[in-house]
Amino acid sequence: MEKEENILGTEKIGKLIRKFSIPCIISLLVNSLYNIIDQIFIGHGVGYLGNGATNVVFPLTMIGLAFSLMLGDGAASYLSLKLGEKKKEEATKGVSNGIIISLVISIIFCAITLIFLPQLLNIFGCTDNLRDYALGYGRIIAIGLPFMMIGTTLNSIIRADGSPKFAMATMVTGAILNTILDPILIFIFKMGVEGAAIATIFSQFVTFAFNICYLKRFKSININRENFKFKFSVGKKILALGISSFITQMSFVFVVAVENNLLAKYGAESKFGSEIPITVLGIVMKISQILNSIIVGIASGSQPIFGYNYGARKFDRVKSTLKMVLGISLIISTFAFILFQTIPDKLISIFGSGNENYMEFACLAFRTYLMLCICNGIQIPSGIFFQAIGKSIKSVILSLSRQILFLIPAFILLGKFFGITGVLCAGPVADGTAFILAVTLLIFEIKHLKQGENKSQALIDDTSTDNQLNKQVIITISREFGSGGRYIGRLIADKLGIKLYDKEFIEKLAKETGLSEEYIENNEQKRNALAGLNNGYYFGLNNADELFLKESELIKDVANKESCVIIGRCANFILKDRKNVVKVFVYSNLENKVKRATEIYGIEKNKAEKEIKRIDKLRANHYKYYTEKDWKDQSNYDICINSDTLGVKKSADLICEMIKDKETTLA
Repeated sequence: MEKEENILGTEKIGKLIRKFSIPCIISLLVNSLYNIIDQIFIGHGVGYLGNGATNVVFPLTMIGLAFSLMLGDGAASYLSLKLGEKKKEEATKGVSNGIIISLVISIIFCAITLIFLPQLLNIFGCTDNLRDYALGYGRIIAIGLPFMMIGTTLNSIIRADGSPKFAMATMVTGAILNTILDPILIFIFKMGVEGAAIATIFSQFVTFAFNICYLKRFKSININRENFKFKFSVGKKILALGISSFITQMSFVFVVAVENNLLAKYGAESKFGSEIPITVLGIVMKISQILNSIIVGIASGSQPIFGYNYGARKFDRVKSTLKMVLGISLIISTFAFILFQTIPDKLISIFGSGNENYMEFACLAFRTYLMLCICNGIQIPSGIFFQAIGKSIKSVILSLSRQILFLIPAFILLGKFFGITGVLCAGPVADGTAFILAVTLLIFEIKHLKQGENKSQALIDDTSTDNQLNKQVIITISREFGSGGRYIGRLIADKLGIKLYDKEFIEKLAKETGLSEEYIENNEQKRNALAGLNNGYYFGLNNADELFLKESELIKDVANKESCVIIGRCANFILKDRKNVVKVFVYSNLENKVKRATEIYGIEKNKAEKEIKRIDKLRANHYKYYTEKDWKDQSNYDICINSDTLGVKKSADLICEMIKDKETTLA
């Protein structure tokens, strides 16, 4: 661990980016190419109507992928969290429950797709000319959905188990097999779109089979038949952890559905007809996805570099990394822009030929829809950068802004006024507005980095350590903001002559993680509504989860060594199985909390009430997320005390008396 941190803080940035980004790029490119291969061979073997059919079936695959990534990323995060808590049995339950839910959902989704395929295709813009091809292709793809979904779920879990190379190898194997089988079934056996579908599901089955075999060779846990018992609370947690991946994928499904329907509607009013726009723009978007995969891979690989150096307050390295990532991304997106503008006819020809209208629309689509693709070189890395430094709200806004906030409204409005050309113009409008938003947020953040100063903070509490206890006792104190709970904890520690652990954890965490003390203080014990949307989005746990795991280790470590008072940080839950723990919750009425907030913390009186409620809500969300329990539930504590009733000093005395009584009951 120490070696890795030193590398992130000292190694040449270019070398670090190469080391971490190349595996990410390969994985993402394999995913992108998987979908493109079918269209290349179908275009040459069947024609553009065959490709149009795959484009209206593609959203069904994306829905299946959304569920499988939600379960895979959720189970992977659950596995990492529980292993961090040293709870292998719970980790095993998470993996088995993720697989069980994936199996059930995949079978249900397969059945729904087979039964309602015609109606589903209509939702995704299928036309009469595409229907026969789409039904033939879609029915076979639907049969393979369970293999694809379970295989993808397992792929995420395998990565979290510490075998990313194995996970990548199974994906690459499937992609290569699909590339080999497509021409054989389409050209030699003359099976058309059905042949392409068979090649796809057979390749997915092979990936699925390899991943199933991995279950017997897990590194971190031992999984067997007895573990496959569904537990609702575990399943619920997995879904919550993976919801970000689901939202991301489903947003793309929504975009394709709106896009295809508008293309069919306004295309029918033009000389191009409905099928050519649906076919061509589907291909254009998939080609642009190759560009985006490379950019996402570069930025995702740079996440640990951003995160470590930001936390270590090495802002020069943060800025240098950001500059290099943006520079590389801009070079790649500029190169792609030149290709899209100069040789669109050559690019579309890779996917087969068409009539005059087909080629004309293809050139128009590449040059118009991808006119501002250069902006992706800034917008995409910006979202990943903000995630890496813990700015979850900014990250989520940037990650979803282009698709949801800008692209869909632009489709609808511009299509209404300018027809098929307006639909194409929605692309650069969305790219441009998302770019402006990203640049604005980046400018403010870079100014903040320039103002960053290394500040030494005296965070260790100076409490007496003349221990008055004969046996080891741990006191955990949870408290409402402004209730005086921390001061009560200090009085207890002084009276009993034991150590108070509160902000000292911040200093310890800074040394363990490389994150700055300022960053940890601003982000620990606080979970806003959007924080979960970063889980798994670009690989791995988010910063809040990493902090919780490290804090849990530190809390257990100090509890093993000495009697002490621990403030907050879910310590009552983390130490719940220990008999020598006294769990306290301190609350107060709002009037007194406002008074303390203004006098002690210097918060303006007219803002104090709102701030108190905000912080308490963040603490409650944090507690609920990691413990699945209500923060204020009295059953979580041994004593709940209103600090207004006796005052903080007498409240501390009362708790000390209880602790002395507790000490006599310990063996």
